[in-house]
Amino acid sequence: MDFGLVLQTDPPASGVVELMKRAEGQGFTYGWTFDSAVLWQEPFVIYSQILANTERLIVGPMVTNPGTRTWEVTASTFATLNDMYGNRTVCGIGRGDSAMRVAGRKPNTLARIDEAMHVIRELAEGREADLGGTTIRIPWIKDGKLPVWMAAYGPRALAMTGEKADGFILQLADPYLTEVMVKAVKDAAVAAGRNPDDVRICVAAPAYVTEDDSPESLAHAREQCRWFGGMVGNHVADLVSKYGEHSAAVPEELTDYIKAREGYDYSHHGRTGNPDTAFVPDEIVDRFCLIGPAEAHIEKLKALRGLGVDQFALYNMQDAKESTIDTYGTTVIPAVNA
Repeated sequence: MDFGLVLQTDPPASGVVELMKRAEGQGFTYGWTFDSAVLWQEPFVIYSQILANTERLIVGPMVTNPGTRTWEVTASTFATLNDMYGNRTVCGIGRGDSAMRVAGRKPNTLARIDEAMHVIRELAEGREADLGGTTIRIPWIKDGKLPVWMAAYGPRALAMTGEKADGFILQLADPYLTEVMVKAVKDAAVAAGRNPDDVRICVAAPAYVTEDDSPESLAHAREQCRWFGGMVGNHVADLVSKYGEHSAAVPEELTDYIKAREGYDYSHHGRTGNPDTAFVPDEIVDRFCLIGPAEAHIEKLKALRGLGVDQFALYNMQDAKESTIDTYGTTVIPAVNA
């Protein structure tokens, strides 16, 4: 199993670079960041420094979207990084929750994501693509490579991921939901005539390692990770709005917990202590995240690997960033990959 580190690009950028260097030294192979230009610093600028200060780390957004930048700019930016540092980038893409809404726009449609994935990949790898009636190719790209991984929850998005994407990003670590959604992606890949093993599976969630499993330790860990239930809740609310509260298309294990959700202020997005996540119960934190002693993390990660997960990407927005990276490097990663 691969391991990735997910960070927000809070200033100073040097701190993001140092954490990514630390992660590579501890055995992480992917470095991901949020991509929301108003809330955080511009990630693609920081990727250049991450790549310059690491040797093997594969870097990209979790996730970008088709509306913030024009597609040829996105493709050229990835291709420039690859030309400078080797093919060490990955494009995570989604509808654009915070990036679009904070700027007063609606998240992108699935049809737009579908078209953008194709165009960005084609251009970034040096092939021709149609930009709404104008066919272009970026002439300086030689031997470019850009895997495009799609973030998804709903049935149509899961199907599109299996049909079109190089990888699937699932932003929660609940084993039941992971099994259901990975199956949906793989089934869609088979139906599209693809080898389902060609679609990489990434589960992304916060992880907080405690010294013991005492009620006090677990309570603190939950408060450090509760923000994640609120972030996922934004996507779930969109699904409920589209499919209804009790639709067979979306598992109730994903939707039930947002009934007490009242609203969301993006100024606290992805941050510990987010006041808009009080509705998230402990059960959801335990299901969606990895908390507890290192042994509990190892057990859950082995279970996820058994469900076909190729990578665990660790959201590291909490009060123990360095120690979490180090414990994963010295204890969790070696045990999972033994």
